[in-house]
Amino acid sequence: MPSTRDIRRRIKSVKNTRQITKAMELVAASKMKKAQQAALAGRPYTQLMASMLATLAHRVEESQHPFLAERPVRTRGILLVTTDKGLCGPLNANLFKLVTDIKTPVKFYVVGRKGAQFISRTKRDMVADFPVSDRVAFTEVKVAAEFMVKHFLEGIIDTIEVIYPRFRNTLVQEPTVRPVLPLANLQEFVAHVKADAGHSQTGTRASDTRELLFEPNAQEVLEALLPFYVNRHLYQLVLSAKASEHSARMVAMKTAKDNATKLLGDLTLEYNKARQAAITQEILEIAASSFAA
Repeated sequence: MPSTRDIRRRIKSVKNTRQITKAMELVAASKMKKAQQAALAGRPYTQLMASMLATLAHRVEESQHPFLAERPVRTRGILLVTTDKGLCGPLNANLFKLVTDIKTPVKFYVVGRKGAQFISRTKRDMVADFPVSDRVAFTEVKVAAEFMVKHFLEGIIDTIEVIYPRFRNTLVQEPTVRPVLPLANLQEFVAHVKADAGHSQTGTRASDTRELLFEPNAQEVLEALLPFYVNRHLYQLVLSAKASEHSARMVAMKTAKDNATKLLGDLTLEYNKARQAAITQEILEIAASSFAA
């Protein structure tokens, strides 16, 4: 049995760990609330834009725009959205599993330090990594989106896809591969966007079948809308990833705090037993000494 001194040291160490994890849980909970509000607030806007895009695309020749035209896929372009820091449970590991399952030629564009480290460590083709703060400014994501769109139009990559942790709720974050370009099947794409905001009122909005007049014409309006929508859609996916990150970290820190509390109870019980055994041993020694005298 360990000595009482060793047990006291372990109790002190566990108390310090519990204090740290509790503080990290509170910080993550504060960030989580803001990130979740931002992700949920952006869903109706993104979905409404998708519905507008689908309505507009029906009135033009889709194949005329490179974003809508199908083409042979030689090299995939994937934006991997991970965290900058750890201590968020299996969130990043689940994303990395999706990456390792990819066997086709692919170029990676990374958001998050953990993702950049993993891609470099596994010697995969990483084109660029982009820093994004916890506030997730639209201008930060826009840089990554426009860079990937430029490579898509130049033929360096033939698709734009996003691997990210999709935010469902505080306890559930799904590792997801989301195609962004080309938008060959707009109805399927809009259905994915509606699935992300299925609880919102705009989720039941039907396609607009009215006769509409576009100025200067429907083709030019579509060409102006598509790049902006791609930027906005990628921004919404990164917002969802940030909400997932802070939710996963809060849950992980709460679990660590609860485990430390349980371990502290076990150590306290062990310490009391060791202390009682020591006291009993001293009494026995004193009694034996008196009897011998």
